[in-house]
Amino acid sequence: MRVIVIGSGIGGASTAYHLALRGADVVVVDADRAGVATDAGAGIVSPWTSSWDEAVYPLAAAAGRYYPALAAELSEAGHESSYEVVGGMVVSASEGELTEAFDRLAGRAADAPEAGVVERLDAGQARELFPPLAPELAAVHLSGAGRVDGQVLRRALISAAIDRGVEFVTAEAALEPGLRVRAGAEELSGDAVVLAAGAWSGEVAEALGVPVPVVPQRGQISHFDLPGVETAGWPVVLPRSSHYLLAFPGGRVVAGATRESGAGFDHRVTAAGQREVLEQALAVAPGLGSAGLVETRVGFRPVSPDGLPLLGQVAPGLFLATGFGPAGLTLGPFAGKLVAELVLGADVPGELLAGFGVGRFS
Repeated sequence: MRVIVIGSGIGGASTAYHLALRGADVVVVDADRAGVATDAGAGIVSPWTSSWDEAVYPLAAAAGRYYPALAAELSEAGHESSYEVVGGMVVSASEGELTEAFDRLAGRAADAPEAGVVERLDAGQARELFPPLAPELAAVHLSGAGRVDGQVLRRALISAAIDRGVEFVTAEAALEPGLRVRAGAEELSGDAVVLAAGAWSGEVAEALGVPVPVVPQRGQISHFDLPGVETAGWPVVLPRSSHYLLAFPGGRVVAGATRESGAGFDHRVTAAGQREVLEQALAVAPGLGSAGLVETRVGFRPVSPDGLPLLGQVAPGLFLATGFGPAGLTLGPFAGKLVAELVLGADVPGELLAGFGVGRFS
């Protein structure tokens, strides 16, 4: 079976890799655009701590459960994913918020052993794990939470796909009737097409008249350096907001991220965006005040009207793997596996379908 995948962000790269694993002939077409969400992202892999709707939660939980197996598979093939289980902390100064978080996480962990152990930490214990943390913040700690570098994981999936014969074409792609794909001056055709062009998916499909209702949401995410500090084992930090902190080896701490709707494809670090990230980061972790600001990355999340990913078949031979919003690095690897299975005729477990959000647009 010949499949053309449009886009090589986390959804497209994962779909191509999993299609190739199952013996498909795969061509990936993608333009070299600035602002691919995966490359800007530093991912928190902890679906158990997120406030998913209960109907969507099974998909997110399955995605979290899949990560260790995928990371091991890539590692065995010589491609490091950067995925590590480092634990995560929901932090707050409010006893009520921490109690609510503990009850919710304990309930989810009871049905998900991979989520790990849930426990309350006082402010001192929380700072032992993440030293820059504000002294008034206590935490609920979840031992199974992980983190991943979006750039590294994307490279690993692409390299593993190439090892299995996937062809990559760098060109602007446009969908045309008859499952034809215009890749620059070249015309490609296949038995199926997977549209995984992230925030650009709608304009790629425009000529077909198939609605793909995703829009770009700009995210700005900043990287700090703490020279001489060993940060590899620091947990993910999740305040009661959309901002977060996580750390990588070598003194690197990442703070994000803005959620800027209506910014279009304006690929700039803005003064207001930078201020928001810094203010939120320093409110939670004032100990980062002496850190060096290394860089701020900008990415365009593909956001659907209701925030659900758009996965599955929308026309004969045409499949979607887009609309992940801020959850791309959590959902994308597993979603790519599911879409690959759908393309090749497999069934998806019914309890996962509520997370697809695609039926209204087919």
